[in-house]
Amino acid sequence: MTKGPANQPDTSPADNPNVRPKPRWVSPLTRRILAINVLALGLLVGGLLFLGEYRQILINTEIESLGVQAEMFATALGEGAIAAGSPSNQQLVSEIANRIVRRLVETTGTRARLFRKNGTLVADSLRLIGPGGMVQIEELPPPGDGEGVLHATLDVYDRVMRHLTRQQILPLYRERNRQHARDYVEVVNALSGNNSAMMRSAGGDQLILSVAVPVQRYKHVLGALMLTRNSHGIDKAMLDLRIAILEIFAAVLAITVLLSVYLSGTIARPIRRLADAAERVRHDHGRKETIPDFAGRNDEIGDLAVSFSEMTKALHQRMDAIESFAADVAHEIKNPLTSLRSAVETTARLKDPDQQRKLMTIIQEDVVRLDRLISDISDASRLDAELSRAETEPVDIGAMLETLADIHVSTAGAATEGAPDLILETEATPDNAETAPLMVNGLEIRLAQVFRNLIANAVSFSPENGTIRLAAGRDNGWIVVTIDDNGPGLPEGKEDAIFERFYTQRRETEKFGTHSGLGLSISRQIVEAHDGQLLAANRTGEDETVVGARFTVRLPAG
Repeated sequence: MTKGPANQPDTSPADNPNVRPKPRWVSPLTRRILAINVLALGLLVGGLLFLGEYRQILINTEIESLGVQAEMFATALGEGAIAAGSPSNQQLVSEIANRIVRRLVETTGTRARLFRKNGTLVADSLRLIGPGGMVQIEELPPPGDGEGVLHATLDVYDRVMRHLTRQQILPLYRERNRQHARDYVEVVNALSGNNSAMMRSAGGDQLILSVAVPVQRYKHVLGALMLTRNSHGIDKAMLDLRIAILEIFAAVLAITVLLSVYLSGTIARPIRRLADAAERVRHDHGRKETIPDFAGRNDEIGDLAVSFSEMTKALHQRMDAIESFAADVAHEIKNPLTSLRSAVETTARLKDPDQQRKLMTIIQEDVVRLDRLISDISDASRLDAELSRAETEPVDIGAMLETLADIHVSTAGAATEGAPDLILETEATPDNAETAPLMVNGLEIRLAQVFRNLIANAVSFSPENGTIRLAAGRDNGWIVVTIDDNGPGLPEGKEDAIFERFYTQRRETEKFGTHSGLGLSISRQIVEAHDGQLLAANRTGEDETVVGARFTVRLPAG
């Protein structure tokens, strides 16, 4: 991992005029994380605040409670507010009924109304009859009830939710000055001997719950008792629950915001640092900028930082290789060009035809050398792109080596006197009489180029009538190919240097400029692109003397 010096100042993109400044007060990623978390929490709380099912349960419980009270009160009225007489002539006594009704509901917060069989109102717990006439009692709401921003907000919320959920519109509660049983459906049902309940709207969210039961004596219906109660208790319970939910929501919201900011900080801040570092590296010409080290995080951010750092290191290495390659190319091309210019200038001044022919020969050799050099340079320069784009396919290394050996025998061996013999040995499996295929995944043309270069290299260093031995086999999941010659071997300490570009240490008997020095370098590049290895070493005899060179190619078995 590339790390910068500890005392290196943390430069900001703002210090570089070429780097576009970025706003830093709140990152877009932080805003998105906050928005998603708060929205999810808001939707959850919004659903909880509706509490439609809970409110209906409270209403049903309240109606059941009213029903129980109404039956108890009706029984008491049937026993105490009936005038004496035959069962068929019994009737409710107004004065007694009024006292009993008011006394029964005095502590319950419920309004009771008693109707005769003919539908006229006998008693009303909210009306007092005295010498001055009839007085109606009206309960005033507590001070400040229904006021405030919270109540107004919840009221708007309830209206919206009722509209969205398409709740049933309740009938509006109306009360006439002279009440009659026919004004109330539930009372009419009670006078016919059936218990009945009704729910009406008193405006806004306020409800009027009513239950009517028949008042009977000896199974004769003498009247109907209607108990009514507003929804203040239910609304108070709902409000208390909503306030508790909002308090929990406020606490959870604060924790969510803090955790979201922390989470976004652990994600957005390192990513922003990596982006800033990448921007600085892009504009850095001295290669002093480094990628921040987040390898200790053990998460995707750490992996990203490691990948960025390795990518930056690879880019720097690639740039160094390009610069080195360009310098080597310029140097290698300059030599034949200098020779050409000198020969051309000298030829123009010479009059001797023999000397001119010698110089023309030099010029032709330099042109051939330049052509070979430029061809090899062109091949090396486009090799990376070709290897990265081409599709690999199964390649039979054994069959490829047999073909190359046949080509050598039929061309170089037959045409050149004293050419070395080429012997091919391939591994045979115990369970198969025939040679097992030595398969790898790769580019057949490029792998063939590697083995042609290595065979040509072995031929160039082999003595007359020497022997080149090719061996191919398997070794723990690898296909291993060795090319042995019995030439002078490799210079001591140069086993790896021979793969450098333009390395051209050749035999003294070989004409200068015959080779460009790129063959072995290209071969190693191709092998490494196939995740393999290309190594070189000297072969020694029993007396530890060098008896030749060995090139080893290791490729993953396909």
